[in-house]
Amino acid sequence: MTTSLVDGNSILAVDVGAANTRAVMFDVVEGEYRFVASGTAPSTAEAPFKDVSEGVRNAIANLQAVLGKSLLDASRDLITPSQPNGSGVDALVVTISAGPTIRAVLVGLLKDVSLESARRLTESTYARIVETIGLNDRRKPEQQIDGILRARPDLIVITGGTDGGASRSVKKLLEPIGLASFILPEEKVPAVLFAGNEKIAEEIKTLVGSFASALHVSPNVRPSLETEDLEPAQRELARMVVNIRKRQIKGVDLLDMWSGGHILPTAYATGRMVRFLAKVYGAEKGILSVDLGASAAVISAGFKNKFTLNVYPQFGSGENLVGLLNYTTLEDILRWSSLDISEGVLRDYLHQKSLYPSTIAATKEDLVMSQAVSRQALYLAMQSARRDFPRKVSSIKPTLTPLFDPILAGGGALSDASRPGQSLLLLLDSLQPVGVTTVILDQNNLLPLLGATAAQNSILPVQVIDSGAFLSVGTVVVPVVSANYGTPILRAALTYENGAEARVDLKYGSIETLPLSSGETGKLTVQLMHGADIGFGPGRVPKDGISVSGGALGVVFDGRGRPLNLPTDAVRRRELIKKWTWTLGGE
Repeated sequence: MTTSLVDGNSILAVDVGAANTRAVMFDVVEGEYRFVASGTAPSTAEAPFKDVSEGVRNAIANLQAVLGKSLLDASRDLITPSQPNGSGVDALVVTISAGPTIRAVLVGLLKDVSLESARRLTESTYARIVETIGLNDRRKPEQQIDGILRARPDLIVITGGTDGGASRSVKKLLEPIGLASFILPEEKVPAVLFAGNEKIAEEIKTLVGSFASALHVSPNVRPSLETEDLEPAQRELARMVVNIRKRQIKGVDLLDMWSGGHILPTAYATGRMVRFLAKVYGAEKGILSVDLGASAAVISAGFKNKFTLNVYPQFGSGENLVGLLNYTTLEDILRWSSLDISEGVLRDYLHQKSLYPSTIAATKEDLVMSQAVSRQALYLAMQSARRDFPRKVSSIKPTLTPLFDPILAGGGALSDASRPGQSLLLLLDSLQPVGVTTVILDQNNLLPLLGATAAQNSILPVQVIDSGAFLSVGTVVVPVVSANYGTPILRAALTYENGAEARVDLKYGSIETLPLSSGETGKLTVQLMHGADIGFGPGRVPKDGISVSGGALGVVFDGRGRPLNLPTDAVRRRELIKKWTWTLGGE
């Protein structure tokens, strides 16, 4: 095993985002894989270039300047494999989230069964559902055909029928799809994924007519009424999304060639890593990953017997930003602001940011608006993702966020925050975690790249995660309790490794911290009041205390209650937000 590590291949991982493209180098250092360096450049999927390979070359050029060795040749092509003179790289993996939102039509039998599985499957990638056809659809076939043609889909997802179950009903649903296929010009023919009753897969090919050339078949997402298995269909869908991107965006085919086919949608690669970590951690609590980028908000969760991956292009912080107002109001965004900002100023900001998504906040007002928008987008994404989480996994009410440990957070909106405290407060406000959890910032946005690399080298992700490439913010303790503002709800004593002790009294509505450095551990003894619950039941705590690990902010106690209710009085609300920000080391 050791030999393979020492002789390990260097891997270049490239992430093509909607706003920025990043090139990251993983290589063997002292016998183990490490994150070595990264280079960033603006993405070039949009005009004037309209070719993602330009942005990739620029990001690699910036990386090679950091490394002090050549990765590109004189023609700006990738040098692979590594050369005896030290130039080049052994392998390339690519993740991509750039590109327009994929328009999807769902076809299935029952709304609460196969169509619900089709929704979950489609929401695991950068798609928006624009039309649904089910057994209860009262429209005539010609109206359904009109609906499909109006929807201009890039993708059609067909589910329905348990294995060996309903076949006639599924076939009947597909007749409008087949007829629509004769009307559409060849270049507009969408990709079709059939993930239903496997017994009729062959017949499906004839029913969908000219779609057959673009037909992909995956194992049934609902092999029985009680069983849902999305993983094989998600894998197939990931391949299809890359093919759709090849059609839509110049340069993707070149990256596919450079990487030898090792190219994945960013969200799918993230989900793959979360699934892997959930198995590694294997804890009673779930593991949560959130990523807020220009193209989408991605929320992935792994539980003991369940895995969820939700991608929300409508909540991305890039060109879709103005569309956020279809799901929320300017007033709801501004409730997170510590400054008195008018709705008009915020509306102008949203339009500017959607035109130039890679711009960085230049004034304090811009930063406050950027953070407020990120909070609301991530809050809405979490509200949507929550419906797919297991209903009852602890003493915590099912209407609240389940217990997670750890919470991993990345994406431009979080990694751009100038202080870890700003990122943590953003996460506490939008995700509203409960109980005891560790918060880890993926400030280099490595998680999806590690997920893509895992197929090439399963040892690399494990060693990079263990190497400290992620920033631990610390342990967060959030009691679920109802009380009046200022009422004591928790007392805690933290015992350090050297025997020293620190104490805190937490009042309802406040945030408190205790110092505990990265790499250090401590024992937390907690006393709860007013029936507060930190995940062990109301008023209950482990007799031998709680082991906690340190980080940039030590141990953070959030006593603001769940769900988080901000004061309606604007002046008082802004003062409280400033106070909470200051407590966590912000301004």
